[in-house]
Amino acid sequence: MQGLALWTAVFTLGAYLVCGIPFGLVVARLMGHVDVREVGSGNIGTTNVARSVGKGAAAATLLLDLGKGLVWMLVARHAVAALALGGDVAALDHTTAFGASLAFVFLGCICGHVFSPYLRFHGGKGIAVGFGAALGLYWPIGLAALAVFLVLAVPTRYVSLGSVFAAASLPVWCVVFGLPAAAIAPVAVAAVVVIWSHRENVRRLARHEERRFSFHRSDKEETH
Repeated sequence: MQGLALWTAVFTLGAYLVCGIPFGLVVARLMGHVDVREVGSGNIGTTNVARSVGKGAAAATLLLDLGKGLVWMLVARHAVAALALGGDVAALDHTTAFGASLAFVFLGCICGHVFSPYLRFHGGKGIAVGFGAALGLYWPIGLAALAVFLVLAVPTRYVSLGSVFAAASLPVWCVVFGLPAAAIAPVAVAAVVVIWSHRENVRRLARHEERRFSFHRSDKEETH
């Protein structure tokens, strides 16, 4: 178990560094010659990129943010299994200590995106990267959280509403799908980080001032 803890820490740090890459900022500069931090909501995520640059840039940002979470979780899954568990297939069950190990890597993915080390600890809101990382943690959890997001965001067009509830549902889905108790805390912390990053959206929702999603550049709702 000492080896598992060591490699978990290594790949959690790696998750923070990799998922801290601000793809929204990069894509907006390349495709729109825009510093997305200085337009719209100032957020580097998919929604602000959509309004500031367009649908193509938004799609690229979404895929890259989702991909960095998913790819790093898959890398961590196989590397930790090989380095700490000798490649024992039976030990890769998400209901074991291995599942708890991946939960900490998942937290690293979220924190890297929200508190990017490349942007003076500012970043996005953790939804796209969280979805990708959740698929890598245990894919039914990612799909269940996506379902929560779609049920709330699609009919209302409040992306922030779907995002907050999807994040809040993550610890619940971990319990439902049998992750060990040690996995619940890091996933819950990740959910709190995502909800905290949406704090202004939550205030606007409470005051009925939140804007509904559209691709019009004048809108200022921010998410992801």
